[in-house]
Amino acid sequence: MRVEGEFRDLDDPDSFVWVRSFKDMETRTEALASFYSSPTWKEHGPAANATMLNSDNVLLLKPAVGVHPFAHNLPRDKEVSRSNVQGLIRLNICSLAPGTEEDFARFFRDDALPAMQDAGARIDALFVTERSKNDFPRLPVREGETVFVWFECHEDQDRATDYERRLRRSLIWGREIYPRVDSRCWRRIEVARLTPTSRSLCAW
Repeated sequence: MRVEGEFRDLDDPDSFVWVRSFKDMETRTEALASFYSSPTWKEHGPAANATMLNSDNVLLLKPAVGVHPFAHNLPRDKEVSRSNVQGLIRLNICSLAPGTEEDFARFFRDDALPAMQDAGARIDALFVTERSKNDFPRLPVREGETVFVWFECHEDQDRATDYERRLRRSLIWGREIYPRVDSRCWRRIEVARLTPTSRSLCAW
C-alpha cells in the first residue's frame, strides 16, 4: 500500500484524514491482511486503536477516468528530507444518484476542472465510488453511497480566497458549470479543510 496523504482537519481538531492507495482490489485485500497481522501492528495496534473513537468514516474509491491522482506527490525518500510542509487542501464530496458517477466525472473533468484550474486551483485527484465488494471487513467502509470526490490544493488560505474570488467572477462558472454541479448533487457538497502533516506526500 502507499500512503498518499495525511492531514489535520482545520474544523475538527479531534479528527484526521488520510488516503491509502493500492494497485487493485486484490492487492488491497492482501496488503491489509499482511499489515494487520504483522508483528508491527500486533505491537503497536492496541495503542493506536486506543487513540480513536471510531474509524469507520471510510470511502472506497477509484480514480476518475483520464486523471492520474496525486501526480505532484514526491517520492517517499524526497518527502522525508523535505524541510517544510505547507498547503491548504479542500476535500470535496458530492453525493450523487446511483449510477450517475461516471457521467458526472466526465462532465467535471471536461468542463469544471479547466475552469477551476484557470482560476488558480491545483486539483490533485478526482475519484468516484469503487463498486467492488469490501473484501477486508475488519475495516468497514461507507456502503450504499454514490460519490464523486476531488482534492483541491492551494498554497495557503490567502491563495484559496483569491481563487474563490476569481471563480465567482467567471461567467461560465456562475451561469453554466456550477448550476450543473449543484443540480446533480443530492445534498450540499461536503467540504473538509485540511492541512498536510509533516510526513504527508500530498502538500503544496
